[in-house]
Amino acid sequence: MPGRAEQPDIPPALREQMRDHLAFLYSRDRLESIWARLVQILAGFRGPRRPRAALDEGDTVLITYGDQFRERGPAGERAEPPLRTLHRILTGPLSQGSRPVVSGVHLLPFFPYSSDDGFSIIDYTRVNPDMGAWHDVEGLGQDFRLMFDLVLNHVSRESEWFQRFLAGDPGYRDWFITVDPDEPRDWVEKVVRPRARPLLTPVETAWGKTLVWTTFSEDQIDLNYAHPPVLLRMIEILLLYVEKGAEIIRLDAIAYLWKERGTSCLHLEETHRVVKLFRSVLDAVAPGTVIITETNVPHEENISYFGDGSDEAHLVYNFSLPPLTMHSLLTGDAQVLSGWAAGLETPSDQTTFFNFTASHDGIGVTPARGLLSADEIQALVDATEQRGGFVSYKAEADGSRSVYELNISYVDAVSDPALGNGPAQVARFMVSQAIMLSLAGVPGIYVHSLIGSRSWRQGVEQTGRTRTINREKLERGQLEQELADAASLRSQVLDGYHRLLGARRGEPAFHPQGAQQVLQIEIAVFCLLRISPDGHSHVLCAHNVSGQSRRLLLDPESLGLPAGTWRDLLSGSEYLVESDGLELALPPYGVQWLKV
Repeated sequence: MPGRAEQPDIPPALREQMRDHLAFLYSRDRLESIWARLVQILAGFRGPRRPRAALDEGDTVLITYGDQFRERGPAGERAEPPLRTLHRILTGPLSQGSRPVVSGVHLLPFFPYSSDDGFSIIDYTRVNPDMGAWHDVEGLGQDFRLMFDLVLNHVSRESEWFQRFLAGDPGYRDWFITVDPDEPRDWVEKVVRPRARPLLTPVETAWGKTLVWTTFSEDQIDLNYAHPPVLLRMIEILLLYVEKGAEIIRLDAIAYLWKERGTSCLHLEETHRVVKLFRSVLDAVAPGTVIITETNVPHEENISYFGDGSDEAHLVYNFSLPPLTMHSLLTGDAQVLSGWAAGLETPSDQTTFFNFTASHDGIGVTPARGLLSADEIQALVDATEQRGGFVSYKAEADGSRSVYELNISYVDAVSDPALGNGPAQVARFMVSQAIMLSLAGVPGIYVHSLIGSRSWRQGVEQTGRTRTINREKLERGQLEQELADAASLRSQVLDGYHRLLGARRGEPAFHPQGAQQVLQIEIAVFCLLRISPDGHSHVLCAHNVSGQSRRLLLDPESLGLPAGTWRDLLSGSEYLVESDGLELALPPYGVQWLKV
């Protein structure tokens, strides 16, 4: 990256923070040389292409692959790069009038890769030519906030870095973690692994056979962050992504980053220091850029990545939400969900949750442990298999395995097979999405939820990978034809999102930093009061998770709310609320967002 100044203008406090983090990671006797290189990298940073606006109630992020939609010519050839097709669809058939239905796009890894649908990256600096080019990404950034993945735990075995390591290049000898095949490996049992696969993979190098660390798969070789050039190179890539338009940076699989033998290698202090260093770097040269950490772990571990509220992630995935919402719909009982949501809090007004129910991965079960009983988790497993989904497992330290993930589309996960594709089934799915959209934080909607996709079992048969069930790629013409049919599941679901997002977008009570108060009034109703940051706007959100009508008796005085006219933001209906309260009728899977 061309330099703009020999010495970047770094605020003194941030300069000291960066130096402190580097000294902790690498010791003070190595600090000056590492610091000099970091200063050189920061001096070459050109800066974001446009100012960063703070996230607000109008922000919703779509999670999608860059090649999710394809345009074919008359002979079946590709008519245009898929990234361009995605842009046209988001501003066309998926928009709400002239306004896109979402404000941001999380582009899942769009770089050359060798496996894992993009998460085994060969080259971090190039756009996969099968998807398009950097100008297509930057064009998308003209209309949407962009979130990029920084896949920093591992790299493809086909990458230049690993190939140079195998060839014996001394400059890359320490870029990967090696283990002598003959040494005792009892320490391996302590390492936490997300998948039931070997931790170490044998490889032949120019100096002989060795074992390399592979947390996720034999094609995804873990990087050695104890070697400073690895961290410095990743900072260069981080800043490249900001230059190319990323306003939100997702730190993929960050919890496993730092390895220390004899430990679990999960959530180590060194890992937190790397996140803090990234935060300090971005605060110094690209303020307003948002960091989000992806840590599919129990809730208390997950929120540790907020740090003190000012020094680590701005956003943390609300990983407990998908399984708890699924549990509520399957049981018709919102008590566990309500109890958990009542305890949600973040350490400062600089932090909030990234709320979602589905993503390119499955429904993580680990974040539900301690919230749901073993029997309740087994009920989720049984329901998934009954609805045509699959179950993934992870290895435990004692050699056993436990449920890790449910692989199924979220439409199917919360469905009632007896309801078919009719309005009741749509209402059942949409109440799950209304719950997610009502919570304090920034909503994330997976593309297959937005367009009402069912599970793609044929894809699993084709690839042999259970996660493929929720990753079907679609032709533009096919999608538009289905959306044009008002009776189709896709059309009904998209219309439901338009209604919910349209109501949410203009209401300050849904600001990510707004307050929320969970009201446990009826076991089948998830109910909360949202309050704008200035305290002037209130919205009472009620969600019936059962197939029976429910009635709520609301006492405005006990809630600190005024009597008067309350209006449902979704239907436009108005209620005259007097001092003796309001009796609210909710149909099966009904949703009401009442503006006070």
